[in-house]
Amino acid sequence: MVKAKVIQFRRGRKTVSEKHFLIEIEGNKNRKDAEKFVGKDVKWKSPAGKIISGKIASAHGSKGVVRAIFEKGLPGQAITTEVEIK
Repeated sequence: MVKAKVIQFRRGRKTVSEKHFLIEIEGNKNRKDAEKFVGKDVKWKSPAGKIISGKIASAHGSKGVVRAIFEKGLPGQAITTEVEIK
């Protein structure tokens, strides 16, 4: 299991994708490191104990960030919280 942090919604200038999130994985420095995690499962646990799962879709940029697509959208409070990658 790898610890990671939710950075932000995937967004454009005027649009926000509610199910897509950018995730920063500890120890990733570049795109090659991020591409190793494509296809892995991601789980976010709410303070109330509810678990929302998703999957890593692709690398995002050149700094080791990945894009994850969740079944349901995460709440806004999920930003800057930890997720687990299996």
